[in-house]
Amino acid sequence: MKTLLFLLVGFLGIEALAQSPVRVAVAGLSHGHVGWIFNRADKKDIELVGIYETNPDLVNLFASKYKLDKKIFFSDLNKMLDEVKPEAVSAFGAINEHITIVEACAPRKIHVMVEKPLATTFADAKEIQKLAEQNSIQVLTNYETSWYASNQYVNDLVQQGKLGDIRKVMVNDGHQGPKEIGVSKEFFAILTDPVKNGAGALVDFGCYGANLMTWLLKGERPLSVTAVTHQNKPEIYQKVDDEASIILQYPKAQCIIQASWNWSFGRKDMEVFGNKGYAVAVNATTVRQRLAEKSPEETIKLDPRPAPYTDPFSVLADVVQGRLTLDKNDLYGLPINVTVVEILESARESAKSGKTVFLN
Repeated sequence: MKTLLFLLVGFLGIEALAQSPVRVAVAGLSHGHVGWIFNRADKKDIELVGIYETNPDLVNLFASKYKLDKKIFFSDLNKMLDEVKPEAVSAFGAINEHITIVEACAPRKIHVMVEKPLATTFADAKEIQKLAEQNSIQVLTNYETSWYASNQYVNDLVQQGKLGDIRKVMVNDGHQGPKEIGVSKEFFAILTDPVKNGAGALVDFGCYGANLMTWLLKGERPLSVTAVTHQNKPEIYQKVDDEASIILQYPKAQCIIQASWNWSFGRKDMEVFGNKGYAVAVNATTVRQRLAEKSPEETIKLDPRPAPYTDPFSVLADVVQGRLTLDKNDLYGLPINVTVVEILESARESAKSGKTVFLN
């Protein structure tokens, strides 16, 4: 009887441990997506234990808006990490600060999730990957399009051979512009800073296409990158591009990425054409497809992806606690996202020089 009771208590203890929330800290409050973590009271998979932010106005704003104890705010990143001992950190500052976050977290064995893209430079991306591997941590890059059932469906068609060999892909992403849609002044300052953001629309929305195309081709790098950028609204976006078109050339396929702060409305869609058929991910749950020349086009309505793929913090919690393992071709994972940064850096170089950049 005692043995049975001991086993039962032990089992319940392990089960409770497996379900305990992941201790998560936030690094930065200036990114426009940070509100997500404060608006998920219905989920208990993470516990917010600390917030790093050096701007006192943002600290006061978020403390007041979300009724947060000022004791969880820190102006020193390392002090926060040492005092609250998070299991993971979610970065919501400038893109060029991601390397600093990982440099602080990796030696402490703290996992990291950043908002897209992974870094502003290829050198930083490679250093992040090196630190992650040396310290056995996960570094995830959050993309909204990773949650789309439509993209998963199209990729399944590709992997099943129903579209044939990929020949042409178009990825269209963006909106009317950061100012036009009313982002905060802090987020606007990041997006329009060529150092903090890496570029304008080219980085902000070009990263989606680079991420998806690299995924569709299972990590293959392009042979060359050609990009054209422009300032359609220089009175608003004085230091960065608001319009970018990027062409990725592969041995037998081409991807055209249209990243813009000049669309009529917000959009994130992808068109994939193979030599047997095509599929268009119209939005998160709608696909238009035609799988044979004599077949009519049909529209497929999909259910949203199941949990945890409805919430990036649920994905983070499952990865940290081992319920979810990222493979080398995962949209969130490092291999793909290091290549994304290489593509974006090559695109900036091409746009600046007016020449195609050939990758080694």
